Amino acid sequence: MIDNAEELTAFAASAARATTLALDTEFMREKTYRAELCLIQIADGDNAVCIDPLAIPDLSSLAPLLGATGVVKIMHAARQDLEVMLPAVGMVQPVFDTQIAAALAGHPSQVGYAELARRLLGVELAKAHTRADWSRRPLSAAEQEYALDDVRHLAPLRASLLDTLAAQGRLAWLEEELAALANPDALRVAPEEAWKKVKGMPALDPERQRLVQALAAWRERRADERNRPRGWILDDVCLREIALRLPRSLDEFAGLPEMQESVVRKCGEELLALVREAGISEPPPPLPRRERPDPAQLALVKRLADIAGDVAKSLAINAEVLATRRELEKLAAGKRDVSLLRGWRASVVGERLLAAL
Repeated sequence: MIDNAEELTAFAASAARATTLALDTEFMREKTYRAELCLIQIADGDNAVCIDPLAIPDLSSLAPLLGATGVVKIMHAARQDLEVMLPAVGMVQPVFDTQIAAALAGHPSQVGYAELARRLLGVELAKAHTRADWSRRPLSAAEQEYALDDVRHLAPLRASLLDTLAAQGRLAWLEEELAALANPDALRVAPEEAWKKVKGMPALDPERQRLVQALAAWRERRADERNRPRGWILDDVCLREIALRLPRSLDEFAGLPEMQESVVRKCGEELLALVREAGISEPPPPLPRRERPDPAQLALVKRLADIAGDVAKSLAINAEVLATRRELEKLAAGKRDVSLLRGWRASVVGERLLAAL
C-alpha cells in the first residue's frame, strides 16, 4: 500500500521502465455526482501495488506515467475507470481493454474480469469483497489482496487475447475499437448534451424537445455544483412529466405524478422559469400519441437482425458486438450515420445490410 507522496514518486519512476502496466481502480459514487476515487491498483510486471488517493490527494506524479504513449495500460471495462481518473491524472492512454478484446474474440460482449480469467487462465478469483466500502480505512489485508488480484492477471489475459485475435485476423478491428477510448470528450457530460441521457422520452414536438434540453442541462449543472446524483436533483420520471404536462404554476407543478414535495419547494420556481423560457405556444402542441409500431418497419428490422445474426454466427461472435438493435433500427429508418457503416463493421456486415435495404 502506497500512502505517501515520496513512495508514489519512487514507484512512478520505477514503473516508467515497463512497456505495459495493468491498471484498475475502486471508487464510490452512490451518493455523489462525481465519483470518489478510493484506490488505484497498478502492476508493472515486477510489483503490484495499491495507491491510496485518500491519503495522497495530489496524484500528479502519476500523470506522466499513465499518459505515456509508450506504455500500454491494460484494463478491463475501462470506460468508467478512465472517467474517474481523468480529473486526478488526466487522460490515461494508450489503453488495451480486455473486455473489448474478449468480445471481438467471441466471448460475451460484457464478460466480467473474473469470468474471463476463469475461461482463459483457469484462475478462480475470490468474490468475498465485491461490495466492500473502499472509502473505509484501514483496508484489511484481505481487501488489499482482492484489489491487487484485479491487476495481477491482466497482462496474461492480454497476451492470450492478442494471440487469438491475431489468429482470427482481427487485430485491426481491435485497434479501431480501442481508439474510441482515447477521446476525452466521451468521458465528460456537457450540460448541453445531457438530454441524450434522459430515459423514457417519447417522440416530442420541437418545442418540448427544447424544454427537455433545458431541463437536462439545468439538472446536470445543479448536480455538478452540489455533487449529488442527477436523480436526487430531478429524476427522469419527473423531468418527463414537466415536458409533457407543461405546468404553469406551482400548484400545477406540485400536482404532477411522482413529483416530490422537496423538488417543488427547492426548485419549483427555477423549473417553472425554464418552462416559460422555452417559449412554448398557447395552446401548447398536443401531447405525443403512442403510435403502434409499423409492422413493415418491424419486419425490416427483423430481416436486418437476421442478416447480422447470420454474419455474427459465421464469425463466432456475439451478434450484439456486431450490430445493436438500436443501430439496426436507425438503419431501417433511413439513417446512415451509424457505426454499422464505418470501419471494420462496414465491410463485414454493413454492405450486406445496405444491399438488403
